[in-house]
Amino acid sequence: MRRLTCLIAPLTLLLGAPALAKDKDPAPAVQPQVFQAVVDCRKLTDSATRLACYDASVAALAGAAEAKQVLVVDRATTEKTKRGLFGLSLPRIKLFGENDDVEIDKIESTIASVSSSRDGSVIFVLADGARWKQTEGRDTFAKAGQKIEITKGTLGSYFARINGQSGVRVIRLPQS
Repeated sequence: MRRLTCLIAPLTLLLGAPALAKDKDPAPAVQPQVFQAVVDCRKLTDSATRLACYDASVAALAGAAEAKQVLVVDRATTEKTKRGLFGLSLPRIKLFGENDDVEIDKIESTIASVSSSRDGSVIFVLADGARWKQTEGRDTFAKAGQKIEITKGTLGSYFARINGQSGVRVIRLPQS
């Protein structure tokens, strides 16, 4: 009976933790002060005061954007940027804000050029300039203009399928 109690207590803690975490509200995203000033103008009830607030805060926001102190990025730009960074090892930071939920698991492109590395491995350059090197698998006989699909595998691995063929393991190379 004692063994059963020793097993049940840790299991209760482990199984109960997700339920407790689910009840917590996520931390609100912290907005830059110049942006928050524009949003705060909505609270004003007097039309003339609200308009003056909007005029001043929008001018400050535009000035901050021109000085590159603030950057406004929409979801499409975020996704495009993440596609460009796909396959590179980057530190885990919330580059696109606290609620960064855009996850890229696959990219589709066209092969711009194919070359060989010093060790004889195939290097694919995609239409966007990203360079990928085949590390394992059979010969692909890839050519410029062919479609390529690269998917995220397990433990940081990536697989490339060229014209629907079976996948080969690849790694992303840094830009040269």
